[in-house]
Amino acid sequence: MNRRYLVPSIALALAVAAGPMLLADVKTEEKNLVQLGGALGKVMNFFGGKAAKEGVVSTVAVSGDRKMTANDATGQIIDLKEENVYDLDMRKKTYTVTTFAELRRRMQEMEDKARDDAAKAPKEDQQPQTEGKQMEVDFDVKNTGQTKTINGFDTREVIVTVTVREKGKKLEESGGMVMTADNWLTKSQPALREIGEFDMRYYQKLEGPQIELDAKQLATALAMMPGLKEAFGRYSKAGLDGTPIQVTTTIDGVKSAEQMQQQSSSSNQGEQGVPTSVGGAIGGFMRRRAQANAEKNPPSARSMFMTLNHEVLKIATTVSASDVAIPAGFKLVK
Repeated sequence: MNRRYLVPSIALALAVAAGPMLLADVKTEEKNLVQLGGALGKVMNFFGGKAAKEGVVSTVAVSGDRKMTANDATGQIIDLKEENVYDLDMRKKTYTVTTFAELRRRMQEMEDKARDDAAKAPKEDQQPQTEGKQMEVDFDVKNTGQTKTINGFDTREVIVTVTVREKGKKLEESGGMVMTADNWLTKSQPALREIGEFDMRYYQKLEGPQIELDAKQLATALAMMPGLKEAFGRYSKAGLDGTPIQVTTTIDGVKSAEQMQQQSSSSNQGEQGVPTSVGGAIGGFMRRRAQANAEKNPPSARSMFMTLNHEVLKIATTVSASDVAIPAGFKLVK
């Protein structure tokens, strides 16, 4: 999954949920961490190094039609007027240019491939398919009354829970997904919401004004987790009173009753599948061990698909031309 595309999309949903947007220059320092569940998450943790475990601190600057996002290793400039995206290698001091038209093509390819990969995944890892089904979204907002100071901002906790399930059925029957966003909100920060406004303009340029949050930057996640689009769409209309300074968003997949029955049958077959040729004490030990493992770790209908952590460290309202420009000395790579 391309986390460069995913995290800004999440931030966009959070910014939209925070309320009306205004136009203003803004420069922030923020920290983002994406963690995936299952085998893919283990691979990312193993090969992703420190960033995969602790997150990435980036500087984000928006001025007019330009936005720069940069960390120690990479950077990206989006120019809405030119309709170009500039990807920077901060260490090699080089950059590439991609047009919006090329991005649309790549995103479509990514979505198609992700859908194929999801369909080929082991049955126990697959999520309930929603194609051709009518979905319902349950929505809950809870003000916990908890407060704390985060990075110098006085915040209060608001937990938003979005549940997506098949219409007319309970979640445990049809399966689906549950998205829980633990928001720590400070008083309204209009300048910060300019980042969300810019991202909205960017996605509208890529997909058209009717698409809004249905951006294909989320293609992989959408293909792997049916219902995610509906969840983000509903969350974007939450109208939370304040600006999120720290948000932990957890996305859980819930297997249907049919999937749980299939998984249980597979587990039983696996227990009984100890080769009959393995007899005596060894065969008995293997069968007892398989049974003990099944009893100790019974299959669970709910599993973590993804956790996203977004934290604002600093906010400034002064942005210079150099903050959104290709740094001096960088060379174009074609």
